[in-house]
Amino acid sequence: MPEDVVFRDRAELLTFEEIERVTRVAVGLGIEKVRLTGGEPLVRRDVERLVARLVAIPGLRAVSMTTNGYLLPGKAAALKRAGLAGINISLDTLDEDRFVLLTRRDGLRQVLAGIRAALDAGLAPVKVNMVVMRGYNDDEVETFAALAREGPLVVRFIEFMPLDNGGVWNQDLVVPAREIAARAARVAPLVPVDHDPSEPARRYRFADGQGEIGIIASVTEPFCRYCDRIRLTAEGQLRHCLFALEEYDVRAVLRGGGSDADIAAVLREAVAAKWAGHGIGRDGFVKPARTMHAIGG
Repeated sequence: MPEDVVFRDRAELLTFEEIERVTRVAVGLGIEKVRLTGGEPLVRRDVERLVARLVAIPGLRAVSMTTNGYLLPGKAAALKRAGLAGINISLDTLDEDRFVLLTRRDGLRQVLAGIRAALDAGLAPVKVNMVVMRGYNDDEVETFAALAREGPLVVRFIEFMPLDNGGVWNQDLVVPAREIAARAARVAPLVPVDHDPSEPARRYRFADGQGEIGIIASVTEPFCRYCDRIRLTAEGQLRHCLFALEEYDVRAVLRGGGSDADIAAVLREAVAAKWAGHGIGRDGFVKPARTMHAIGG
């Protein structure tokens, strides 16, 4: 977590009932999947109750989650019982000292225990997300690729995006997707896997069938053209892109007596405003005020 987190009053956050209502309206407009992210979703008390409420919505194909894994040992079984379809666990290094540097916490062993708990609980798929940063952890690409070959984990490598809290990001720290793929292929030959172009990760399997990786090239090979995602923040703001500069207030509609049709109108407005591309690395790019921990990456 960043060092300057501002915790909001609970009354500002959407209730489970409000999240469920927005989701029901969104499903009626064609949304088929929901991912609970953060911040850290497992710090939300009884989050498995929210999972169960969302899973019960007719027409919703899957509910999944992205977590830092720290609280997962005590939550994995409950999430499975609630119907969670899969889980992504953020882990940028397997080195204890680097883990402390990157996360400001001595929690690597706890996160690894969370991964084991997810597998033991039968959550599937279980994916490990590694943000690759030149000079910080790029020498571990091969190590993480090997991890994907050792068990039922899918490892996803993510290009470093300008949403960091400390203002560290610059283009020189980005390890391009092609370089990541070349490094991973040193472990064993890779074969591209056909996938839905709206999925952020380009998928590869190892040619011998032992394992799969994905690469999210948001900076060097953005998939904006095919993006079909929107985000609902914890306090009820709709965002059509991680890098959006504007938000759409659905909480005001929920708490102002608005109808489902009014909620749908806000959803349509947000989607209609989606950009052709985020423009990272180009003249005129403006970094959003929110950092990743406040958006839900």
